[in-house]
Amino acid sequence: MIFRRSLVRELTLTAIGLFVVLLGILFTNLVVRLLARAAGGSIASEGILALLGFNAVFYLNILLTVALYLTVLLTVTRWYRDSEMIVWFASGQSLADWLRPILLFAAPFLVAIVALSMFLSPWAERRKLEFERQLESREEIALLAPGLFREFKRARLVVFVESVNSFDGTIRNVFLQSTDEAKDETTVARVARLEEADNGDRFLVLEDGRRYEVKPGSLEYRMIEFERLGRRIEPAEARVLPASRKAIPTVALLASDGDVERSELFWRISVPILALLLTLAAIPLGQVNPRMGRSFNLLAAAFVYMVYSNGLNIVQSLIAQGRVGFWTGLLAPHAFAALVVVLLFRQRMSVSGWRLRRPAAA
Repeated sequence: MIFRRSLVRELTLTAIGLFVVLLGILFTNLVVRLLARAAGGSIASEGILALLGFNAVFYLNILLTVALYLTVLLTVTRWYRDSEMIVWFASGQSLADWLRPILLFAAPFLVAIVALSMFLSPWAERRKLEFERQLESREEIALLAPGLFREFKRARLVVFVESVNSFDGTIRNVFLQSTDEAKDETTVARVARLEEADNGDRFLVLEDGRRYEVKPGSLEYRMIEFERLGRRIEPAEARVLPASRKAIPTVALLASDGDVERSELFWRISVPILALLLTLAAIPLGQVNPRMGRSFNLLAAAFVYMVYSNGLNIVQSLIAQGRVGFWTGLLAPHAFAALVVVLLFRQRMSVSGWRLRRPAAA
C-alpha cells in the first residue's frame, strides 16, 4: 500500500509537469503560426486568441496521450535507476502488479481522451472554421496591416497604409491602386478614416490627396487633386465552409458509408486505444539496462510511439482509398500492438525471473 501511494503521488506530479511543458510547446507553435497568418493579412489580429483556443482543444487528445505515455515511462525508469524496483520485487510484487495502480491512475486521462476524440475535437474544428468564415465576412479594410501591401482581388484593389491610430481610427499616408477595363487609378492621401452613412454603407474617406488616372495602352493621364474623397467599401462575401472530415460530428460519421468518413471514424476510435496500449507498453519499456546505457529505453520508447502512430496514419490512408476495410483496419494494428505489449511483459518478467503469479506464501 505504501509503494502504491508513493507511485500514484509520483505519477501525478510527473503528469502535471509534463502536461504543462507539452501545453507550452503546443501554444508556442500555434501562436507562431497564427501570428504569421495575421502578419500576412489572412486573419484579423483580434481573432488570434479565439483561434488559439479552438486549435488547442483540437490537439488536446494527442497531447494527453503523449503526456500519459511519458509519465508512466519516466516514472518506471526512475524507479529502476534508484533501485526502488528491487524493493518492489523483494516485497513479493511482480511487474504485472503495476497494472492495477497504473490503470487506475490513467482512467481519468483515458476518459478525457475519449471525450476529446469523439466529441470535443470535431466541435473545436467546426467552430474554428465558422469563426474564420466570420472573420472573412467582415469588412476587408479591417485586415489592413501598417507597412504591408494588401490585395483585394474581388475589388481589384491594392492598399498600403503607413500607420493606423487605434484610438481615433485615423489612417496616415494611404496608397490605393485599382485596375479595371477602362482605366488604372492610383490614389495617394495624407489622411484617411472610416465613416458610416445613414443607410449602413461604410466609406473610406480620403483627405488631402491626389488621384492619377491612366488609360491602358495610352500615354495620356489625368491628375486630380482633392481635399476630401470617399470610396465605398464593398462588404466581403462569406465563403462556404470547406468540406473538412475532421469537423464532421461522430454521429454523422457512424451513419455514413463513405471511405473518407470511415477513415476519420477509424482515427477517432484509434486514439483512445493508442493511449491505452502505449500506457501499458510504457511499464516494460521503462526497465533500465545498465549495460546498454540509461537512455536506450527512452529511444526504444520513442521508436515504438513513432512506429505505432505512423502505422495508424498509413492504415487510415488505406481505408480512405478503399483498399482496406474498416473493421480489418481497426482490428489488425491494435491487435498487433496488444501482442507486442504482452511479449514485452513476458520478456521483461522472464529476464528478471518474475512470473505473472505472485510467489506462494511459505
